[in-house]
Amino acid sequence: MKNYYIGIAIGCCLLDLPAAAQKLGVTDLRTEYLKNPMGIEAAAPRLSWKMNSAQRNVMQSAYQIRVGTDSAGLLTGQSSVWDSGTQKSDASVFLRYAGKQLKSDTRYYWQVKIKDNQGNESGWSAISSWHTGLLNPDDWSAQWITSSLADTVEGPSPIFRKVFATAGKVKSAILYISAHGLYEAQINGKRVSQDHLAPGWTSYHKRLLYQSYEVTNLLKDGQNAIGFTLGDGWYRGYLAFDGKRSFYGKHLSGLVQLVVEYTDGTKKVINSDGSWKYSTGPVRFSDLYNGEIYDAKFEKPGWATVNYKDTGWKNAQIIAPGKEVLESSISPLASKHEQFSVVKVIKTPKGETVLDFGQNVVGWVSFKLSGKAGSFIKLEHGEVLDKAGNFYDANLRRAKQHVKYIFKGNGVESYEPHFTYQGFRYVKLTGNTAHIDPSAFKAIAVYSDMDPTGTFTSSNPLLNQLQHNIQWGQKGNFMDVPTDCPQRDERLGWTGDAQVFFRTAAFNMDVAGFFTKWMKDVASDQLANGSIPYVVPNVLTQNDAGSTGWGDVATIIPWNMYVAYGDKQVLATQYPSMKAWVDFMTNKSKNDLWNTGSHFGDWLFYRPEDDNDGRSAITDKYLIAQAFYAHSTQLLVNTAKVLGKKDEEEKYTELLDRIKKAFVKEYITPSGRLVSGSQTAYVLALNFDMLPDNLRQQAVDFLVKNIESYGNHLTTGFLGTPYLCHVLTRFGRTDVAYKLLLQETYPSWLYPVKMGATTIWERWDGIKPDGSFQTTGMNSFNHYAYGAIGDWMYRVMAGLDTDESEPGYKKIIIAPQPGGKITQAAAKLETLYGLTVSDWKIEGGQFKLKVVIPPNTTALIRLPGAADAAVTESGTALKDVKGIVKVSNQGNDLEFNAGSGTYQFEYAVK
Repeated sequence: MKNYYIGIAIGCCLLDLPAAAQKLGVTDLRTEYLKNPMGIEAAAPRLSWKMNSAQRNVMQSAYQIRVGTDSAGLLTGQSSVWDSGTQKSDASVFLRYAGKQLKSDTRYYWQVKIKDNQGNESGWSAISSWHTGLLNPDDWSAQWITSSLADTVEGPSPIFRKVFATAGKVKSAILYISAHGLYEAQINGKRVSQDHLAPGWTSYHKRLLYQSYEVTNLLKDGQNAIGFTLGDGWYRGYLAFDGKRSFYGKHLSGLVQLVVEYTDGTKKVINSDGSWKYSTGPVRFSDLYNGEIYDAKFEKPGWATVNYKDTGWKNAQIIAPGKEVLESSISPLASKHEQFSVVKVIKTPKGETVLDFGQNVVGWVSFKLSGKAGSFIKLEHGEVLDKAGNFYDANLRRAKQHVKYIFKGNGVESYEPHFTYQGFRYVKLTGNTAHIDPSAFKAIAVYSDMDPTGTFTSSNPLLNQLQHNIQWGQKGNFMDVPTDCPQRDERLGWTGDAQVFFRTAAFNMDVAGFFTKWMKDVASDQLANGSIPYVVPNVLTQNDAGSTGWGDVATIIPWNMYVAYGDKQVLATQYPSMKAWVDFMTNKSKNDLWNTGSHFGDWLFYRPEDDNDGRSAITDKYLIAQAFYAHSTQLLVNTAKVLGKKDEEEKYTELLDRIKKAFVKEYITPSGRLVSGSQTAYVLALNFDMLPDNLRQQAVDFLVKNIESYGNHLTTGFLGTPYLCHVLTRFGRTDVAYKLLLQETYPSWLYPVKMGATTIWERWDGIKPDGSFQTTGMNSFNHYAYGAIGDWMYRVMAGLDTDESEPGYKKIIIAPQPGGKITQAAAKLETLYGLTVSDWKIEGGQFKLKVVIPPNTTALIRLPGAADAAVTESGTALKDVKGIVKVSNQGNDLEFNAGSGTYQFEYAVK
C-alpha cells in the first residue's frame, strides 16, 4: 500500500555545518524498505539509508542512529528510546533497532548521521518515522460485522456506517481495517486511502492482512462519520477456471478500529460493532472476473457523512472471528497509475463500436457521460481484434469482463469500477452509444504500488519495445500476487511463472515487499509433506502440487531476493520452506533420482507443425525434474552457508553430489549426448552444472547446432527460456545469444513485437503469421514468463550485474557484452545504496562506457576487448586515475576495481 508522508515540518539545516560536512549527506531513510511506514509489527525493525556524496571512492566509516517518540525532542538530542552511539561500520542497510521494547499503535521518529572514509561527517538527517501496528491480539477490541444479505451471485455490495464524536484536540487518528472480501473506506465522505482491492489476497484460511492508515486530517471537531463498502473479491467471488465461487467463505464482513489520540494523551477507540448500520448502494454486482453492475439510482449521496439520514438502515450483525491469523500489511496494495486516452474509435466489420486505448493495460475504464434515467452503457473488454478486425474475447473463457452502468439521468455522471479489474486494450460499447465522445473515456492502469527502479534502453527500437512489453506484462500481472494472466478466468499466482521472472522483475521495480508478502503464503500453503502447490494462494486441490520448476519457487525466489537486496532475513524466514521442498523431492526419489510424479515440464515450448525429421523440442520431464532438484539443493546449500548452518550445508552438499551423479548415469549416453536432444535439456544441464567438466564444451556445441538447425530460432518453453542466453554467454557464445534475441520471425521474442504486441504473450505464436489465433482455451496476450529475457538484457547486454559475495549491489559488476550490431545499450538501477548505471555506445570507432557507482559500494568493471587498448577515463589515461586498482587482462577484456563515482571510459574498438 502507499506509505504516506506524515508531513513532519522539521529538517536539519546544513547551512551552519562546517564545509567538510556539506560534502556528505544522508537521504532516503527507510524502515523495512519503506518510507514512513504504517503498521510495522517487527519487534526490531530494520533501518536503511543512502549516502549522498559527489566525491569518488566514498565509503561509510561510521554511523549513529537515534530514535524517539517525540520529533521535537529528537532534534535536540533528547532521544528517549534508543541511541546507537557511534558505530564504526560501513553498514547502511538493514540496521536493526536495538532500543526499548516497542509499543503498539505508536509512532517512532528516527534520524541518522554518518562519517565517511575521507574525513567528512554529515549532519543529522531529516526525520523519518515508522508507526507500529497492533502488536498483540488483545490490542484488538473491534468486532467483525456483517449484513443479513443473502449469498447470491447478483447480490449488491453492502455499505456500513457509524457516527461518532471527538471530544478534544486531536493529536492523531489511526485507522486499522480489514475485511472478508474487499473494502473501500470513507471518513466524512472522503476516501481513506488511494489503495484498491484491499486488504489484498493471502491464503485467507491461514492469514488475513489488515491495513493501518493515518486519518488525522479527515476528522473534524465534534461529530464525524465513518463508513465502508464491501465487495466479493477473492474471498467470495469466482476463482480459478471451473466456475468455483465462495472458496473462502459465503459472508462478507468488515473489521474497523479507529484509534483517536488527543493532545492530552488520552485515547478514544471507535470499533465496528452491533451499533453500526448497513444498507446497500449502487454497486449491484461485482466480481473480479465478470465485472461490475452499477445502478446510479441506488446512490446514497453523503452516506458516509454526519448529516446523512440513515432511516431504514439495519443494525449490523456481529460474527465470530475466523481462525486465520490477522497480520499487518506493509506490502504494496494495488493503486491507480498511468492513464490512457482513446487513440481510435473503431467501427468494426460487424458494426460494433470499439474503443482502442493503444496499450494492453490492466485496470479499468472511467468515464463521464450523460444519459436518460434507466438507460445504460455496457463496456466489454478484450485484448485484441480478430483477423477481420472485429472485437475478440473468446480467449477469456468464462470471464465476462463486462461493466454495466445504469444512468440516473442527472446531467453528466462520472464513474469508475470499485471491486473488479480487467485486462484489455479494446472496449466494445453497447447500450447508450448514440453520441460517443472518445475524450470522455480513460483507461486507468491499476497494479501493486511498487516504485520503478530500473530502465533499459538500446539502439534497437524493437528491443526497446520488447522492454516496454516486459514492464507492462509485469505491471498488469503484479496485482497483489504475481498472476499468470489478468484477463481470463484464472488470474492465479502460478509459482513457475513467478520464479522464472523474478530477477527481471527486481530490475524493473522494487518488488521486495511484494514478494516478501507472497513468499509467506508460499510457505503457508506448502503441504505437510513439503510439496508446493501449483498456485499460491492455493485455490486448486491438494493434488495440484509438486511440479518441478513450479515448486522450486520455494528456493529460487528467496535466494534471488538475497542476491538482489542483500536481505538475509528473507532467507532465514523462508529456510524451513526451502528445506521442506528439497526434502520432499528427496523423499520422492529412488537412488537419488527424482523420476516420479506429475510435471508440467518445459511448458508451452515450440512445437514444429510438421516434425518429420524427429527433432521435436520435447524435453524429458524427469530430466528437467532432476536438474531442478539439483538446483534447489544447491540454493539450499548456499542459504545454509549464509545462515551459518554448517551441518546442513555439509549434508545437502553431499546430497547434491549424489543427485548430479544420478543425472549423469540416467540421462547422459556413453558418447556424451543427453537422452533429450532439445535446447532446454542442454540449457538446464549446463546452467545447473549437471555435466562433468569434460563434457560441457561438447554440450555447448550440441546446443548451438540445435539452434542453428532451427534457423537460429529458440524452441524453449517456460523453464528453458530464462537460462538460454545466459548459458550461451557463459560458455562463450554470446554471438548466438544475440542472434536469438534479435530474431524477428516465429518463434522469437521479437515476433510478437513485430505483430504489434504491447505486452508479453503467453505463447510464442498467440497470433499466427496468417493473423489467426492459437487455441482459445489458453491464449493470453498478457503473460510475463517469456519476459524473463529482460534479465539477460540488463545483466549481459547492458552489463549491470550483482556479485553474490557481496549481494544487494554492495559490490557491483559492470561488464557489458556488445554484439548483434547493437551500437548502444544502457541499464539504470536504483539500488538500496543509490543509482547505478552502465551505459555504453560505439561511436566513431570508439567504445564509450559511462558508469555510475553509488556511495558506500564498489565495482568490478570489465571493459570488452580492451586488453591491449589505450583506455582513458574522462580524458585521463587509466593508469593515472586515482582509485582504479587491480587492473588486469582477462582474455581480451580489461578488468579492474573502482570505488563510487561517475566514470567515462573510452577506447578504440578493434
